[in-house]
Amino acid sequence: MSEPKVIHPEGWLTPAGYAHGVSATGRVIVPAGQFGWNPATGEFESDDMAAQAAQALRNVVAVLRAAGVGPEHLVRLTWFVTDRFEFARARRAIATHYRELIGERGAATSVIPVIALVEERAKVQIEATAVGPA
Repeated sequence: MSEPKVIHPEGWLTPAGYAHGVSATGRVIVPAGQFGWNPATGEFESDDMAAQAAQALRNVVAVLRAAGVGPEHLVRLTWFVTDRFEFARARRAIATHYRELIGERGAATSVIPVIALVEERAKVQIEATAVGPA
C-alpha cells in the first residue's frame, strides 16, 4: 500500500482542515457512520456539538484500529450535522479534537446539514473511508 497522498490542484486555495482530494491504493476499510455516543453503552454523554464530534471521531479511530489501520489511513470523511450554525460555532473546538485524534493531514471531507439523525440526541454522524495495507 502506498501512503495516502493529498491532491491539491495548482492555483487552488489551501483548504483548512481537509484535503481537496486524496489518492491511495490498498485494502478499503469503511466504518459504519459513527455517532458521538459511548459505544460501550450506546448513551450520549454530552449534548455539545464539539464533544459529540470528538467522540464520533474516537469511534471512527477505534473501528480503524480494530481493522488494523489508523487515522493516517483515512482518505474520506462525510459529516452529517443537525445544525450548520452550531457546527460553525464549534468549528475551532472540533478542529482541535480533529488534530488530536486524526492528525494534521486532512482527508477529503464533506459536511452535510441534515434535519435530523436516527438517534434523537445525535448532533453529528461521521462516515469514513480508509485505505490500508492489502
